Amino acid sequence: MAFIEKTLGQVLREQALFQPDHDFLVYADRNLRFTYAEFDRRVDQLARGLLAIGLKKGDHVGIWATNVPDWNTLLFACARAGMIFVTVNTGYKSHELEYLLKQSDLDCLCIIDGWRDSDYVAMVNELVPELKTAPRGQLRSPRFPCLKSVIYAGMEKHRGMYSINEVLLLGRHSNADELRSIEASLDTNDVVNMQYTSGTTGFPKGVMLSHRNILNNGLGIGDNQRLTEKDIVCLPVPLFHCFGLVLGMMAVLTHGSTAAMLEWFDPLLVLYTIQKERCTAVYGVPTMYIAELNHPLFKTFDLSSLRTGIMAGSPCPIETMRQVIDLMHMKEITICYGLTESSPVMTQTRYDDSLDAKVETVGRALPGVEVTIRNPETGEECPDGVHGEFCCRGYNTMKGYYNMPEETAKCIDEKGWLHSGDLGVKDSSGYFRVTGRIKDMIIRGGENVYPKEIEDYLYTMPGIKDVQVVGIASKKYGEEVGAFIILHPNVQLTEDQVRDYCRGQISRFKIPRYIFFVDSYPLTPSGKIQKFILRDIGNKRAAELGAQS
Repeated sequence: MAFIEKTLGQVLREQALFQPDHDFLVYADRNLRFTYAEFDRRVDQLARGLLAIGLKKGDHVGIWATNVPDWNTLLFACARAGMIFVTVNTGYKSHELEYLLKQSDLDCLCIIDGWRDSDYVAMVNELVPELKTAPRGQLRSPRFPCLKSVIYAGMEKHRGMYSINEVLLLGRHSNADELRSIEASLDTNDVVNMQYTSGTTGFPKGVMLSHRNILNNGLGIGDNQRLTEKDIVCLPVPLFHCFGLVLGMMAVLTHGSTAAMLEWFDPLLVLYTIQKERCTAVYGVPTMYIAELNHPLFKTFDLSSLRTGIMAGSPCPIETMRQVIDLMHMKEITICYGLTESSPVMTQTRYDDSLDAKVETVGRALPGVEVTIRNPETGEECPDGVHGEFCCRGYNTMKGYYNMPEETAKCIDEKGWLHSGDLGVKDSSGYFRVTGRIKDMIIRGGENVYPKEIEDYLYTMPGIKDVQVVGIASKKYGEEVGAFIILHPNVQLTEDQVRDYCRGQISRFKIPRYIFFVDSYPLTPSGKIQKFILRDIGNKRAAELGAQS
């Protein structure tokens, strides 16, 4: 594999010179289109504008937004100005945002109004009341000492915040010399993106990814779909995840393709976009494909332009895969496996793999990436057919966790192997299967949920003595969150009271779907809690509840 040894800004500029009038970003629902040349100019303006409001090379700039048009503009502007782009989960609440603002040393945050039941503007004003009185660009917050500016990605005015149009206007009238000087100083191994992922400690960790990490991962991912400049990729997956940012935008950029964007997932809008733009690929987790296939208007749309795409996040039922191939014409659909720390893809099926390979395996190693199954106890490589831990080594290994050297050392060993915490097995043909997890992580509809993070939050609720969180099987989401709670003596709580305590403080997908009040936990002889027994109990009780409803 010939690696890309350039920065995001350089690759974008080259594509803009090579095919200036070719569409790069399209929003079919509002007929908004940016060619490569138009987008490149907008990125330049925004990058100069960020410098004009006092940000500098090396600063951390966060984005808390759905897939709005200027989400990508800000990503590439930061990359061109040598700033580190920090993605924020759109489902975050104030408790989670506060942690990220502090841990990431965020210098600037760009926000939209909000999403679903979350009012981002209100939450930011509550956490940073100084916005109401500080001149723009001169913010001083004792709670968040690094935070200098807040940008609003919209037309309205908010006290203390720049609008993104104002930043673009400042950039249009500023000198380009500073930006060009910064560009010339950048290296492909510089950190360009930080994405937050939780861990067994319960505290989210900032995964530092370089230009080289994500550009080359996108290149390999796109190659396995046979992407070219003729492809139009429908992206209804969130950009704050690697799924949208790397599997989506980096694959599109490195192959000169077009991204047909959706601000958020809506099955009807996905079908409309595919038909209107004649998309050749569409991405999603299995639940997204199921929603599209089962939409009442599915048969009224012409999806014959589709050829390939990616399904990832959780295993796909074989019948769903058959329908995707037959009814959506996606005979070359691929499956990916990885984690944020590996930029994120380690393995992928190829466009011409069999149906069995696409439902029973997660494919073969990406070119340029070593993937092995290793004994979790000894670290030795397992023979084919023997279960062990997924590990990888290569260009895709993260630079580390931000300001967490000890956690980084736990994840990447002295020989450079990145340990996933997932269990798997490799066959003699080089295909991998995921068989379980060493850690207790729950995957709910493609979202990673770490029990310790929820447990730590619920411990703060008065009346709760102990809590253990496990994954409960779900046909729709793969897993749901289940909480086993022991109360203090003479305390009574209801399931709704526990959920109400969570609302507005932790993401909706982390709020326990199942809550069981118990007197004790199953223990090992040494006193350790046996979570696998709790999972079995939870699955049985959930099945009983389902039968009763």
